[in-house]
Amino acid sequence: MVEAALSLPLVVFLVLGTLQLFLMLQARVLAQYAAFRATRAGSVAHGECERMSHAAILALLPSFHSFIGMHVPGVGAQHGGGVGAPERLAMAFAPRRDNRYQPGLDGVHTGSIVWINRGLAGGGVESPQDRGFDDPGHLRRLEVRLIYWYPMRIPFANWVMSRMFLAQLGIQDYTDANPLVLAERNANWGPGEFTSPYALATDVRTELAERVGRREYVFPIETSFTMRMMTPVKARHFASMDCPR
Repeated sequence: MVEAALSLPLVVFLVLGTLQLFLMLQARVLAQYAAFRATRAGSVAHGECERMSHAAILALLPSFHSFIGMHVPGVGAQHGGGVGAPERLAMAFAPRRDNRYQPGLDGVHTGSIVWINRGLAGGGVESPQDRGFDDPGHLRRLEVRLIYWYPMRIPFANWVMSRMFLAQLGIQDYTDANPLVLAERNANWGPGEFTSPYALATDVRTELAERVGRREYVFPIETSFTMRMMTPVKARHFASMDCPR
């Protein structure tokens, strides 16, 4: 009984942590697809941010909301067996079309779902529209960097992993009870405790720390994609290279 009491919390964390990691891997795959969809949408829509954001959110919805199993009030077997998957996807997208998590629908999460930063290989646009689009040899590529603020929802694992990520990335030290090694009364996780494979931009670090501070446990998944513009670039869509957050 004593051995079980000592080992059970660690075993529970290993199970929950493994489940959370697999869900993060799925989110990573969908984030790569979302970057492609956002770039494609911008490529065929003159670089319009709203279409790019909508395409990314639609691609990412399955990773944080189970819209297929969502109950639709007033619709049942007497109405033809319910609503199809496309309609359910549209209903799930509608409250999030402004690129915001919805408290209640998305647990405690608020703030942006994605950040999209764009670049134009080949220079900017001086005129209202890229007049040289059809010129022979003219090539303009849309380069997109997408950050998906993936919400971690597995209880206990999300808290532990968030604290570990903050320490790994050198954002915030963690000095408190060690949830991984019960024999240690305190953990001392700092920038030197883990080896960080990459560094985050300052704005991403700040946003991550603020969300975790509000107990909105997220992880920024960063992906990128590049595609040739299929339509002329319009200057009004590139007043800023960052899409609205």
